[in-house]
Amino acid sequence: MDFLEFSDVSAEIKGSMTPGRLKLTDQSIVFKNSKTGKVEQISSSDIELVNWQRLAGAWGLRVFLKSGALHRYGGFKDSDQDKLAKFFTQTYKKDMLEKELSVKGWNWGRAEFSGSTMSFEVGNHTAFEIPLSNVSQCTTGKNEVTLEFHQNDDASVSLMEMRLFIQSNDQGGDDAVEAFQKQVMPKASVISATGDAIAIFREIQCLTPRGRYDIKVFQTFFQLHGKTFDYKIPSSTVLRLFLLPHKDGRQIFFVVSLDPPIKQGQTRYHFLVLLFNKDEETSFEIPLSEEELKEKFEGRLSRDCNGPTYEVMSTVMKAMVNRKVTIPGNFTGHSGTPAVGCSYKAAAGYLYPLERGFIYVHKPPIHIRFEEIASVNFARGGGSTRSFDFEVETKNGVVHTFSSIEKEEYNRLYDFVNNKKLRVKNTGRSDKSSHADDFGDSDEEEAPDAYLARVKAEGKQRDAVGDDSGGDSDENDEDFKPGEESDVAEEYDSNVATTDSEASDASVAAKGSAGKAGSDDNDSDSKSKKKKDKKEKKEKKEKKEKKDKKESKEPKEPKESKESKKSSSSKAATPKTSKPRKTKADKDENKPKRPLSSYMLWLNDTREQIKADNPGISVTDLLRKAGEMWKTVDNRTVWEAKAKEAKESYEKAMKEYEASGGGSAAPPSSSKSKEKGAKSSSKSSVKTPTKSAKPSPVKSSPGDFKSKEYISTDESSSASEGASKKKSKATSKKAEKKKSKKEESEDEDMESEPESSEMSDSD
Repeated sequence: MDFLEFSDVSAEIKGSMTPGRLKLTDQSIVFKNSKTGKVEQISSSDIELVNWQRLAGAWGLRVFLKSGALHRYGGFKDSDQDKLAKFFTQTYKKDMLEKELSVKGWNWGRAEFSGSTMSFEVGNHTAFEIPLSNVSQCTTGKNEVTLEFHQNDDASVSLMEMRLFIQSNDQGGDDAVEAFQKQVMPKASVISATGDAIAIFREIQCLTPRGRYDIKVFQTFFQLHGKTFDYKIPSSTVLRLFLLPHKDGRQIFFVVSLDPPIKQGQTRYHFLVLLFNKDEETSFEIPLSEEELKEKFEGRLSRDCNGPTYEVMSTVMKAMVNRKVTIPGNFTGHSGTPAVGCSYKAAAGYLYPLERGFIYVHKPPIHIRFEEIASVNFARGGGSTRSFDFEVETKNGVVHTFSSIEKEEYNRLYDFVNNKKLRVKNTGRSDKSSHADDFGDSDEEEAPDAYLARVKAEGKQRDAVGDDSGGDSDENDEDFKPGEESDVAEEYDSNVATTDSEASDASVAAKGSAGKAGSDDNDSDSKSKKKKDKKEKKEKKEKKEKKDKKESKEPKEPKESKESKKSSSSKAATPKTSKPRKTKADKDENKPKRPLSSYMLWLNDTREQIKADNPGISVTDLLRKAGEMWKTVDNRTVWEAKAKEAKESYEKAMKEYEASGGGSAAPPSSSKSKEKGAKSSSKSSVKTPTKSAKPSPVKSSPGDFKSKEYISTDESSSASEGASKKKSKATSKKAEKKKSKKEESEDEDMESEPESSEMSDSD
């Protein structure tokens, strides 16, 4: 058995059970905090004692180290006991004994100190244990001792204070209260600024918390001293260090991640963000001997410190907290720096893609590890195509949206996400071909905007329709009468009676005859009338025509005529024979194939390499990637030469193919279809209006016109003769209407002439 791993185990950290993952190997015990990602490692050689004990709701593992430190892990099942005992026996040569606890509930007993742990014993069993590293202060009274503890912000309930009553020693000797305090204080985590500081940095600009602070670095903690607030931060609370270049290239961010955070009232600061100028330098000497530096810092720190302030600060902090300094990896943005300008909520800042996560500075600072990310999403920015949003969704459901990112950063950021194997939420959607198309050339103002053009065209159409139908119509709406026949012709109706407007558009001859008749009447009546009277006359005539039209429709036709009409219309409505489909020409297998272009030749040779570099890439992403790579190919002579050679061979093959008679003879299927089409066209005939030298209203009436949808047959001739009366009526009405219009136009011309011309005409 090489190792054991438990994914749902909790570790006791400052009185709170913190979930994480526990892994036991032959060399160490490793616990990874699932919330902060912090890794705690215990070497197998440091383990002194291992116990299996009962915790609240589950079983726990108690690991006691040679240094006196105590580590407890909970969340094990009863079935895990044998597995763990066997592993400790075989791998660490330690017996895992079960530790019994006192459940009497007594509040008196004796305190025993073992290493950095104080246990309260009732009888022969332990009631509870307190790691002295959680104690922040120990104060004494006459007969009592008060223990104060560090507050854990993540715990729902925190133990803040404990008071112990100690009886006085009547037999003399050392005071029991003072002896108890002496046992606690060396192991307690009490921050006291004693001794000289290792390094002091004056007036450092701090963005979070905001202000200028003097930073004093001691061996176990560092202090931020400002005008209003002071912070003492233990070195054990430092989780990570980041050194990030500013986008302007002149400044540097130094970020310190803290767990637990520092507090200012109700505000928690999980990050310290310091800002340095690159050209700012400092120089000082550490007040420790070389031997002390080697002993305490293992050669990580030299006595003389000089150089840029940010480098000296990062070196001192790295040596003191024993943590690596994280810098941006290989990512380079559009500006040539690792910083991507964006906004988070209402504040502008910079997003830095790192090798194992993203970090945003500075308000508020956010660090997202890759293992926390469920998916990322590229979305359009609101109201603008010059930018886009980058959304990061974590596994616990929190979505961080970084907005207003310049679209030039898209390709680089998308490639970075793909290389890190992060899941892109909107990849492979059917409504978008590729993400590059969403932002390609969208900022060119001279390029045509299809959406804007369509909106303008629709607006023009609405205006045109509004102008045509804007005036009030003189016609009165007719009520629908289901018992009567409609005067609107159906699509396949044989006896179509056209309306006045259709007749005016369809027949030119009717216009001429109506205009001539109107001009004769105008000469005798219209000269002495005014324009107002003529409008009234026109309205009366139109009303009269409508009235006559209604009266002519009221008498019903006999049943026989209706039946004959229906039979003729049904026969006429038979659909015409559809044209035969054009059969697709048979493909000639001997015809040479078209040659490939230089790009296609290059793609055929490079496709497998792209698939190998990007496993699981889709077809669309592969083509997009290939297009980008083809743009960067400088030397294309090889592919262009191959394409030219293929084209020449194709032209030569085509000449030989045409010379041998290939493609000259039409396939038999096409000739047959042509013959069938000719026969069908000869059988079908379409009536069209014919023009005569002397057009008459009856012969050239618009009723004679038949659309292409109507196919004449011998059986429909009787129906057309029965509808001739209606056609003649329609043409006469049309003539009267044109006559009235002609009268009105000539009256307007007469009114515009001078009075002298009227006098001469009357004489």
